[in-house]
Amino acid sequence: MTLNKVTHRRLIRQFAALGPYLRELKSTETEYFFDSLSVCVSAKPEPDVREFWGWWLFLTTQDGQHFEYHYHLGLYEADGHWVEKPIPKTHQAEVTRTLRDFYDKLDGCLSELSLSMSSAASLGAEHLLSSV
Repeated sequence: MTLNKVTHRRLIRQFAALGPYLRELKSTETEYFFDSLSVCVSAKPEPDVREFWGWWLFLTTQDGQHFEYHYHLGLYEADGHWVEKPIPKTHQAEVTRTLRDFYDKLDGCLSELSLSMSSAASLGAEHLLSSV
């Protein structure tokens, strides 16, 4: 598949079809933003002010053919912002599962479009997706 056939709009449609991960308003033609509110901290507050443990991921490209991803783990605060924080042990497995599930979907999507991705060097050799 050539670069001309995989437009930004097509990528947006494909990424949106993966599930509730893509944040289109925070994405550009060279950087796509995804996140997952994996585990609710407490169901006591009203839904619009609840906090969640989860992850957020940036997928960037320079040439439209190869993508590089970088993710963070942390807390989605009531004010609507992510803060990098250690995930409590009781929730680590679920946050990791949702990140890996998303990664598998994203990898499959890019492969179907004859595109590739790899981890950003800043993640290092050992990270949650290095053994996927």
